[in-house]
Amino acid sequence: MSGQSLLVPGKLSPTRQVPASIPRPEYVGKPGPAPYTGPEVQDADTVERMRVASRIAAQAMEEAAKAVAPGVTTDELDRIAHEFMIGHGAYPSDLGYRGFPKSLCTSLNEVICHGIPDSTVLRDGDIVNLDVTAYIHGVHGDCNATYFVGDVDEESRLLVERTRESLARAIKTVRPGRQINVIGRVIESYAKRFGYGVVRDFTGHGINTSFHSGLIIPHYDDPRATTVMQPGMTFTIEPMLTLGTHEYDVWDDGWTVVTKDRKRTAQFEHTLVVTADGAEILTLP
Repeated sequence: MSGQSLLVPGKLSPTRQVPASIPRPEYVGKPGPAPYTGPEVQDADTVERMRVASRIAAQAMEEAAKAVAPGVTTDELDRIAHEFMIGHGAYPSDLGYRGFPKSLCTSLNEVICHGIPDSTVLRDGDIVNLDVTAYIHGVHGDCNATYFVGDVDEESRLLVERTRESLARAIKTVRPGRQINVIGRVIESYAKRFGYGVVRDFTGHGINTSFHSGLIIPHYDDPRATTVMQPGMTFTIEPMLTLGTHEYDVWDDGWTVVTKDRKRTAQFEHTLVVTADGAEILTLP
């Protein structure tokens, strides 16, 4: 693995503004979101609106990813995604969610998830995950992917490629009548072939008018995940695989989650809707 030094927090830029004309999620300006009490199965109109939100999120992530290169700050990636979303009439769902200060998450190297964009400069050999969620027409769309920064070592490259493959395999398991735990079973069994850790405490989730509906999608074989998939259910699958332990620490900022052994980690995510015979990926650009 790369011998680069471990990450340290950088400096935050001022909060980016969103035009008043763009509707906010209900949680903005509050300590947290209101509990979701609606259904996990969505009607056709909600799914269609989610297609729009999901597409904007995927396109914003794609635009930010074009700038991934040595010497670029994670704050610059945040600016690009932020401006893309507001330019398309969407609110960046991360901004103000439980006080999160930025418009996407940028998680480098040993950061599992929830990295805060700041003055940190991308280095040749890094890997960086961009996690983008857009809110428009009253619904959210959520996606993420891990990208190479310059020339990445083979161990990190394989981790990223195999994490992407674990998501693809998991999506193929989605089908009405199956229990949610089939998703994690497939991810974990694939990851174990390579000795990777599978993060357990951060999961996929139901998503619709709520950013996180309460439905949990584990990425390991959890016998408690017995919810049966039904057509119209909308949720994310977002496996996080590590080169070492699945255990973690959280920085003092209360957000940045790093592997306890500080080994590298990768993640990929799509928002899906269960169809009559499988799944439709909503977060395609």
